[in-house]
Amino acid sequence: DNLCTRGIATTCSSKILDGWLPPYTATAVDRLVAAGGIPIAKTNLDEFAMGSSTENSAFGTTRNPHDVTRVPGGSSGGSAAAVAAGFAPLALGSDTGGSIRQPASFCGCVGLKPTYGRVSRYGLVAFASSLDQIGPITRDVADTALLTQVIAGHDPLDSTSVNTPVPNYLATLNQPIKGLRVGLVKEFVNDQLDSEIRAAVDK
Repeated sequence: DNLCTRGIATTCSSKILDGWLPPYTATAVDRLVAAGGIPIAKTNLDEFAMGSSTENSAFGTTRNPHDVTRVPGGSSGGSAAAVAAGFAPLALGSDTGGSIRQPASFCGCVGLKPTYGRVSRYGLVAFASSLDQIGPITRDVADTALLTQVIAGHDPLDSTSVNTPVPNYLATLNQPIKGLRVGLVKEFVNDQLDSEIRAAVDK
C-alpha cells in the first residue's frame, strides 16, 4: 500500500495518509494492468516501509501464513504473506534495504529487487530514493521473471529510469547453471555460520 493507485486510498499503512486519494497510478501498476493483471487488494507493510517485520502498521500486525506465531518479514510482508497464503499468485513490493527479498524468504516465496533504474519508481511513495525499487514477489522463479518482464522498461516520468532494452528474462530460465560463479564476501563467513550453509559454500 505504498504504490499509488488513482482514486483509491494509498496509506503507506499510516494514519498520516488516511483518506488520501492519489491523482495518478504508479507506472508499475499501470503496466501490470495493461498486461491483463487485475489488482485485487492493497497489502499491509511497515509504516512508510520503515521496518522488517510488518508489525508496525496502522492496520495492525501481519502474520506469517506458514506459522502465525512468526512474522512474515518486511517491509513488504503483506505482499509476501498474501502470495504465500494463496490469496494472489503474485504481488508487488518495494525494496530499499531488503524489503522484498527478506519477506519473500520468510514466507517461502521468490522475491527480486531489480537493478536500480530497470523498473520505474514513479508512483512509489519514497523512503530513500537512491535505493528504492519496485519488484515482484511470486510463488516461483518463472512468475518472477514474467512479472519483471511486464513492469521493467524506461519511463520518462522517472528521471532515474534507464533507457535500455529489456532482455527476455523468460528465455534464459532453463539454461544450465554450470560454469556460473557466485561471489562470496569473506567477511560474512565466520564461525557462527550454520554448518549446512558452510558445507554448501565450501563445495
